[in-house]
Amino acid sequence: MKHFPTSVDKNIVDVSKRSTASSSAVRDFRSRMASIGDGPIAYEEDLLKSFARHQANAAFVMPVMIIMIALVSSYWQGWYIASLWAILTILAHGMLSYASVKYLKAENGKKSTARWQKIFFAIQAFIAIAWAIYTTMDCTHCADNQYSIVQFSAILVFQAVTCMLTYAFRHAALMMIAPASVILASRFIMTYEPAMILMGGITIAAVGFFYMIADRFKKAVITMLEHTTTKEILIAELETEKSISEAARSRAEEANMAKSRFLATMSHELRTPLNAILGFSEIMRDEIMGPIENSNYKEYVGDIHNSGSHLLKLINEILDISRIEAGKHELKEEKVKLISVVDEACHMINIKAKQKNVELNTKYEEDMPTIWVDERAIRQITLNLVSNALKFTPPGGEITVKVGWTAKGGQYISIKDTGPGIPEDEIPIVLSSFGQGTIAINNAEQGTGLGLTIVQALLQMHQGSFDLKSKLREGTEAIAYLPKDRVTRSIEKAQKQQYEEVA
Repeated sequence: MKHFPTSVDKNIVDVSKRSTASSSAVRDFRSRMASIGDGPIAYEEDLLKSFARHQANAAFVMPVMIIMIALVSSYWQGWYIASLWAILTILAHGMLSYASVKYLKAENGKKSTARWQKIFFAIQAFIAIAWAIYTTMDCTHCADNQYSIVQFSAILVFQAVTCMLTYAFRHAALMMIAPASVILASRFIMTYEPAMILMGGITIAAVGFFYMIADRFKKAVITMLEHTTTKEILIAELETEKSISEAARSRAEEANMAKSRFLATMSHELRTPLNAILGFSEIMRDEIMGPIENSNYKEYVGDIHNSGSHLLKLINEILDISRIEAGKHELKEEKVKLISVVDEACHMINIKAKQKNVELNTKYEEDMPTIWVDERAIRQITLNLVSNALKFTPPGGEITVKVGWTAKGGQYISIKDTGPGIPEDEIPIVLSSFGQGTIAINNAEQGTGLGLTIVQALLQMHQGSFDLKSKLREGTEAIAYLPKDRVTRSIEKAQKQQYEEVA
């Protein structure tokens, strides 16, 4: 059972107002489907168009054939009778060609299939009479059967051409060729001569043969039309789904823009009081204005400062990921030593690592060339990954930071810890926005769940990739890959090869 797009889907497609060729075809197809309703698809209009197109194309072929038959027949019938028949027959076929051209040029709204079928049927009846007249033109003074052979040949050609041009309506083709064929065959059989009887039998048999050929042609055309209809249905459905997808994408983009505007506004409104909270709580915590005699108050002030710092970090990370998703985060690329950036970030984290009694080790490969990256982005990637590792590494644990070559000629940053690890089924959750595993949720030092999301987004902007490997009770390794195309040595080599090829 074929599925047709619903009215809601059609409205979505129409709202898009695209002027592509496929959209125009879809609109025509839908209007045709609407006129059909829920019934089976009929091909009368398509067959009628095919019939009219063939007749219009044969506007000059049929007169030429008729004139040739008249010229040959004039040898036995005389110029006057042959000319009259030729004029009558050419007029009949001319009327059919003219009607066909007029039908093809008519606007779709003015085309009534039933009305035009009646017009064509009447003209075809006229053609049948004209050819029937030809078969009645006997040569009484002819001593041999030469003229009978000419008529026999002419009718066979007429049968073949008519069935080829009128196969879309094979019953009409039968109506056109049957009268002339029956009259000619009857005349031949009534002579009681074996040769003439044989020609009469062949004439009748040819009617059946050409009718079968016309029937096969029609079935082939209908099959082709069914395939075309199936293709149009698929195009309509694809256009509908594409329009629905585009509408959904447009709504998502609008929602994303609204979210970005909201976050930008809220960040400004939140940062102002947060700066005051952090500043005053820090003054009170450090007892700059004087000692706080109540120890509980001092502890509360520390909690206020820590909560404010956590909230400010959350706001900053949300803004970072929103800016990246909105495409407003631009990379400021320059030649950078990857080892230098990573080492600087490790020094920033090392103080906190010592406070937690976690050993931070670094292993860098030698002679690493510079790389085209955004230094601030690489520093943020390193800080996020090392901070994550430090967060989940217990006291007495170890974090190892490596920088080296990838197998494909790029460079990588690896941060491996000896923490509790992540269950394999939770890795996709950890890599998603705001995603946190069970260990992170139970950990006292919870994060925002956006650190790894920002890392992946920044690496994607550098055409890089990210990999997270973990085993329970063994630890976790986070690897940031930067492609070969960003290594300056590879870039210079490619530019040199390009210059040599041009030279």
